[in-house]
Amino acid sequence: MLFSYYFQVALERVLGFTVNNSCGLATDPNTGQIAYPAGCVVVLYNPRRNKQTHLVNTSKKAITCLAFSKDGRYLATGESGHQPSVRLWDLEEMTQIAEFQGHKFGINAVVTGIAFSEDSSTFVTVGNRHVKFWNMDSSKSRIKETVPLKGHSGILGEQKNNFFCGVCCGCGATANKTYAITRSGLLCEFNDNRLLDKWVELRTTSATCIVAQEHHVFVGCANGIVRVFNAGSLNYVTTLPRPHHLGVDVTSGQDPSSVTSAPADAVYPDTVAISIDDEACKLTCIYNDHSLYIWDIHDIKRIGKCRSFLYHSAAIWGVEVYPLLEQGVDLLPRGSFFTCSSDDTIRIWNVDPHMSTDTPYKRNIYSNELLKVIYTDQDLCNIVEKEFNPAGKTDKTDTQYQDNHGVRSLTVSNDGKHLASGDREGNIRIHELKFMEELHTLEAHDSEVLSLEFSQPSLGKNILASTSRDRLIHVFDCDNDYELLQTLDDHSAAITSVKFYENENHQLGMLSCGMDKSLLFRGAQMEPEFQFVMTRHLVGKTTLYDMCLDPRQKFVATACQDRNIRIYNLKNGKYKKSYSGSTGSDGTLLRLAQDRSGAYVVASCSDKNVGIFDFFTGECMANMLGHSEVVTGIRFTNDMKHIISVSGDGNDTYLNEDDFLPATSVIDNLLTTPDKNANLLTDPGSQHKPDFRFSVGQLPSWAKRQVLLCS
Repeated sequence: MLFSYYFQVALERVLGFTVNNSCGLATDPNTGQIAYPAGCVVVLYNPRRNKQTHLVNTSKKAITCLAFSKDGRYLATGESGHQPSVRLWDLEEMTQIAEFQGHKFGINAVVTGIAFSEDSSTFVTVGNRHVKFWNMDSSKSRIKETVPLKGHSGILGEQKNNFFCGVCCGCGATANKTYAITRSGLLCEFNDNRLLDKWVELRTTSATCIVAQEHHVFVGCANGIVRVFNAGSLNYVTTLPRPHHLGVDVTSGQDPSSVTSAPADAVYPDTVAISIDDEACKLTCIYNDHSLYIWDIHDIKRIGKCRSFLYHSAAIWGVEVYPLLEQGVDLLPRGSFFTCSSDDTIRIWNVDPHMSTDTPYKRNIYSNELLKVIYTDQDLCNIVEKEFNPAGKTDKTDTQYQDNHGVRSLTVSNDGKHLASGDREGNIRIHELKFMEELHTLEAHDSEVLSLEFSQPSLGKNILASTSRDRLIHVFDCDNDYELLQTLDDHSAAITSVKFYENENHQLGMLSCGMDKSLLFRGAQMEPEFQFVMTRHLVGKTTLYDMCLDPRQKFVATACQDRNIRIYNLKNGKYKKSYSGSTGSDGTLLRLAQDRSGAYVVASCSDKNVGIFDFFTGECMANMLGHSEVVTGIRFTNDMKHIISVSGDGNDTYLNEDDFLPATSVIDNLLTTPDKNANLLTDPGSQHKPDFRFSVGQLPSWAKRQVLLCS
């Protein structure tokens, strides 16, 4: 739950996770509920009800590991960052009940796995060339002071030089056994004397994770392989079905038979985390392309898939909502939205449970919310999460890499037919949305494309504008195969945003802002040849990172480096007012978006907070958090009931604001009385003075606006 000053905004859905190993995946042994981190949010997923609930870490530190208590009442979480804490959560009250501090920094520990025995008398740790057994002396449990533990090394024999990356303890009839895996692909069994008793080759390039039940041991391996062995004898039993292959076309997955049809040279994602629900016989697997599968293992010889989800595997840079069309046919179901990422994909989502089925895009068996994946790199070089420092070294040279890939920005044409996207190398791609075919690839800029915008054809010209870090604006003719019409070089620094609007002459105008603190107004000249000519040049005190236009095309709001939202009149360029766009005292405003009514604006700050503000008064209506990295994109949905935010942590959050918006009548008035709304942004001295005095001081802000609108 995300709290505000007057209202509550609920976190409805998280599309993504930040799981790197089995420490970040846990299953409640009593209810079968699955827990995993997504930034600084813990997602509690119920597979039976297909529903998420959430715990939000208010410290905004990324959660790295978690575990359920045996009775399922409590959840413990660990986090990264400076002075990380271990937090204890009550899952009945959905609140934090304890916080334990002691660490100063998140560490890249030499311990790669830990497991407790069934009776909790011993725990085992593994790492590079070591397996240690630690006994919990119950006679010292009453001493109210720190008691050092003495570990006993396992007897490794000829396997002493292996890198042990996972461990689990047996249960039931095999409670006296301990199982460990090596990075090179060995499954090892230790007896109750700490002796490496037997081992078996997994016949894969590497092993990554392990979990055991009374009768079977499950080992996650590279290339989507999960091996199953007999827990008593270590005899091979079976191999789980593989997940989807990399580069799969999810639209083709309309029936179960399509899962088994993969090309001969198909490559599969590696298994990185595994967890088991022994009561319901469900096995949860997470793969390094950020996909999650839940397998039914009731019959170990006939394993089937229960649920699966496919998410972005890298930072998400942008989000756009499919427009509401006044004319024409919807090519995508209403409520669909787009996201773009550093994994070189553009994904189309729809989380509406009542999604229309009269478009070419239907639900699929791979991921229920995911309608389509557009791959911009056919080699799929970045589709899986890379481990740049697999051996845990501290040398900085081990983790340096060039991060110049991925889709950086995107926009949808107003008729809903074309999708434009810009990548980090300066290329622009145009896709048509009926069959998702790539129409054009434009080598437009020398650096990453920061912003894209389509014009309204009703203003006389159907064009596309792009901005970049190379300080240029390119204008393309959409009706003439996206031919270059004009290049503008008026800015002296990176251009962060571009917008089209209807100017005071009811003609096409262009706005652009950038890191040079400039806001430029341009007007379109149709004769003798089409071109934009600068009409106003406003210079502010701080860098402008984003801007949005109100629906009535009267004002433009800018996101500024000093955390203020500044509003200007579109017709004459005059400054109107400003107010703080963040409740914190640190950071920079990065993204702005306004709802269709024009009543509210949502702003994201580099301190990872998202705030909803009254556009006219600047009053903060709600303050939200949940991302562990900066929010890189944010949008209101067309129904004005939800907010979608995306972040560098690779997660989409879907916020429900049903309890936040005012009454429908107020929204209707805001839409039908633009002149009165505009007066709220004029100087007090220029307003008409009424013949009577009516005090609205005790009314809430939405009621004050209602009085102003009705007076």
